Amino acid sequence: MSILISIFITGYHGKTTDFAKNSSCHRTTIAHFLNSGKWDDSLLSNTLKRSVIEIIYSEAAHTGKSVFCIVDDTIASKTKPSSQALHPIEDAYFHQSHLKGKQDYGHQAVAVMLSCNGIVLNYDFVMYNKSISKIDIIQNIAKELPVPPVMSYFLCDCWYVSEKIINTFAGKGYHTIGALKTNRMLYPFGIKKKLNEFAALLSVTHSDFHLVTVKNQKYYVYRYEGKLNGIENAVVLLSYPEKAFGIPKALRAFLSTDVSLSTDEILSYYVCRWPIEIFFRQCKDKLALDSYQIRSVQGIRRFWLLMSLAHFMCVTGTGKSCSFENGYHQICDIIRLEKYHYLFLCAKGCHDFDSFMKSIA
Repeated sequence: MSILISIFITGYHGKTTDFAKNSSCHRTTIAHFLNSGKWDDSLLSNTLKRSVIEIIYSEAAHTGKSVFCIVDDTIASKTKPSSQALHPIEDAYFHQSHLKGKQDYGHQAVAVMLSCNGIVLNYDFVMYNKSISKIDIIQNIAKELPVPPVMSYFLCDCWYVSEKIINTFAGKGYHTIGALKTNRMLYPFGIKKKLNEFAALLSVTHSDFHLVTVKNQKYYVYRYEGKLNGIENAVVLLSYPEKAFGIPKALRAFLSTDVSLSTDEILSYYVCRWPIEIFFRQCKDKLALDSYQIRSVQGIRRFWLLMSLAHFMCVTGTGKSCSFENGYHQICDIIRLEKYHYLFLCAKGCHDFDSFMKSIA
């Protein structure tokens, strides 16, 4: 409990000294609890997953709104240790950071979130350590998901648009909507053609494109329906921003395995992937994803689990579902008021300052 309370107190950086300030235990005891303590973290993980499923699927059944399963990865950046370090952080590697545009040292995490009707919850947060591919990680998670009560969608960027993942999610009742790399092969009119080459031929004029508005932004969009390598039939949208039409670097492509969706619906649903980016920023800014100082793999995974629990508490633990930011600030205020109330009661029963200090020591 002291670890969870620490998260909502000013100055939190995910260090064992932060936890010790709000506990009767020494920081080494808390470090032992995370690194090698004999408690069943899988029980907490499974309970958290079941709770997320129950909330999201119940919302879908009640409202008829689609469930979105959102996948992406991020890097918890760390300082590369000296070659002389006796106890370096376990399972930290260099990973390509697309955000920074360079190699970044640290732990890479693959996150899976479920959302419905504005409720967004973290379902799993898995460490990628190169012993198993990201494709296999997502496949394993997809296999454990129950079939949703309504038409639902798996949302991802281009790194997860894989035949294996698409088929696994299809077996669980999820269509896939994702970004596509512009070198993917299409078969327009039965002719094999790279997507970017096909777009270049089409963009000689605007005639084959339609102007679409998404989130107050306008795009020229061409709709292709047909075969891709590994996919028998899907919709692919070729898109340029209104003011960058025909510019190769501005080309973006999106896939939907649900061919019944309109162009506007596909683009609107893909935008629903954005909450996972916000989640990563919240984890780094408020839940210490970038600043924790734990060396063992087990300790780090347990820390991530408690971080996910804190996020769950913020969204669902204040009496009704709300945004993480609102829930976080509400819990911070509750803890602050409890602290002031405790100090007030201590002061009320004391006759002088010395006795007050003894009562709170």
